[in-house]
Amino acid sequence: MSGYAIARMEDIEELTDGRCAYRPVRHHLGITTFGATSWTARSAGDRIINEHDEDEPGSADELYLVVSGVARFELDGESVTADAGTFVKVEPGVSRTAFAEQAGTTIFAVGGAPRGEVYEAEGWEVIAPLVPLFEADKADEAIARLEALLETGPRYAAVYYCLACAESLTGQSADALDHLRTAVEINPNFAEFARDDDDFAAIRDAPEFAAITSG
Repeated sequence: MSGYAIARMEDIEELTDGRCAYRPVRHHLGITTFGATSWTARSAGDRIINEHDEDEPGSADELYLVVSGVARFELDGESVTADAGTFVKVEPGVSRTAFAEQAGTTIFAVGGAPRGEVYEAEGWEVIAPLVPLFEADKADEAIARLEALLETGPRYAAVYYCLACAESLTGQSADALDHLRTAVEINPNFAEFARDDDDFAAIRDAPEFAAITSG
């Protein structure tokens, strides 16, 4: 164990959730204490950062660095142009997105845990490419991909959670409850996510579901 790791941007596989292409820097380097992701636009006008507000349980400040090119951030409706070398800090609850003003614009994003809490990697980076499968009603294919992730990757709450979603959608109620329970044990924030998730409609009335998501 050397205690360090080195990777160039092109060494990290580029993934996509069907909206934005990104590189899972944190996952690739095995970082466990903060989130780190890079996003690169193919063309001018591409959305680089998906619109979100980090207003969920466990959200924290995010820091963005424009590595190359020029990006236009939309922050609670305010437009801010940032060229290479510009840092942008955004607090939870602020709606944010970013667009490339030039082809090849790259943004590096860093996130942590709320003050006083320990960062817990959810694993969203590895499950995001499976979102199109859910949108295309291909839950069976999603299950196969998620099971492969469990065999080869770290123990991420998001992987167990999404596997539970897919199993609920395909009528595998017992497995869905077991994997949802594991997701919540790893990261209790997933209990709140599950309560309003339509993917769990088939098991929402089960006593075990209520017990798992009551926290």
